[in-house]
Amino acid sequence: MRHNTNRVLVSHAGNLPRPDYLDELIAGGRAREGSNRQEYHERLPKAVKYIVDRQVEIGIDTVNDGEYAKAGSYGGYMQERVEGYSTVPADPNRKPKRAGTAERDRLQFPGFYESGLWFAGSGGPIRPGFATPGEVRQVNTRETRACTSPIRYIGQQAVAEDVSNLKAAIADKDVEGYVAALGPLSLGAGVHNLYYPSEEEYMYAVADACHQEYKAITDAGLIVQVDEPEFCTTWSFYPEWSVDELRKYLSSAAEIINYAVRDLPVDQVRFHTCWGSGHRPHVTDIELKYFADLILKINAQCYNIEAANVRHEHEWQVWQDIKLPPGKILMPGVIAHATDLVEHPDMIKERILKYASVVGKENVQCGTDCGIGSRVGHEEIVWAKLATMAEGARRASAELWAP
Repeated sequence: MRHNTNRVLVSHAGNLPRPDYLDELIAGGRAREGSNRQEYHERLPKAVKYIVDRQVEIGIDTVNDGEYAKAGSYGGYMQERVEGYSTVPADPNRKPKRAGTAERDRLQFPGFYESGLWFAGSGGPIRPGFATPGEVRQVNTRETRACTSPIRYIGQQAVAEDVSNLKAAIADKDVEGYVAALGPLSLGAGVHNLYYPSEEEYMYAVADACHQEYKAITDAGLIVQVDEPEFCTTWSFYPEWSVDELRKYLSSAAEIINYAVRDLPVDQVRFHTCWGSGHRPHVTDIELKYFADLILKINAQCYNIEAANVRHEHEWQVWQDIKLPPGKILMPGVIAHATDLVEHPDMIKERILKYASVVGKENVQCGTDCGIGSRVGHEEIVWAKLATMAEGARRASAELWAP
């Protein structure tokens, strides 16, 4: 990744609005079926070029493919690229490995969760696939997914297509390209291991599969963004844990992630984590100060961490005590996916200046809290947010590099 030289560079965390012709194919999961699947992939090059052009036009310096290759599923796409998982009958003697992303909040706000309102999107209207107030999601209690055979990556053709589409779209542009790829914790940590002798062996096998996806991206000269919200959200999966127990787990998790990025050029690796996209109180989110040092143990050049969310905006101060190592880049989220309110560019400037004051103007770049393409109410708002981020970066740069 490029460091700042005379201005603050701008990127974002992930998914972006899709053209209508892709959304129509995605509806009901049809983009993974027969002729719809073929048509979806035939249309991807044009769609990726469109979304790259939009990003460049608005002032984004490190662009992606909008995560269009994921066909509307954050993690499901990777299930098609990795063998070893299958659907098995639920066993009443086999308890879930962990609770849900919002478990700690659920214990404090039972009425809110009983209402069904927590299923609403992070900022926009309730979307298909989310429960409306009074509805209850139907959970399949008869079947569950599990690892039942050796984990093996089979997504070589799919990731080659991802790489080809993005490289073609940025070929004549002065930007860097990145591809967001699922982290090993997000892929495997919540799934029961029924094959490997130990959980450790299972998770390293998962990391090895992820490594092959990552390597295909970096070998092509692109940046890989390792998407691992679970570094923040694991705290809620285990409401009985202490901070010490969480830190012990995250220390081993960092080793697993490092195994997944082993031998990759560090300057082509960036790491994303956040506290989850759910519309909920978030009062039980683990504070960054308790594990920021462990994030820095991950072998990435750049760290994109949720920071515009009102529950975490103050945490720029953490970096006064936990020092960013030389050569590293911090990419705080400076616009939020949890609200449809469009931030003022001077607010963006203020956020950037705070981070620059503690990590240096060369080492702070602009990001979003999470992918915002499917999280705010309308694509017009998405583009307005991205535009205000780019303008805020320009205003901050003018002050930071003032003669």
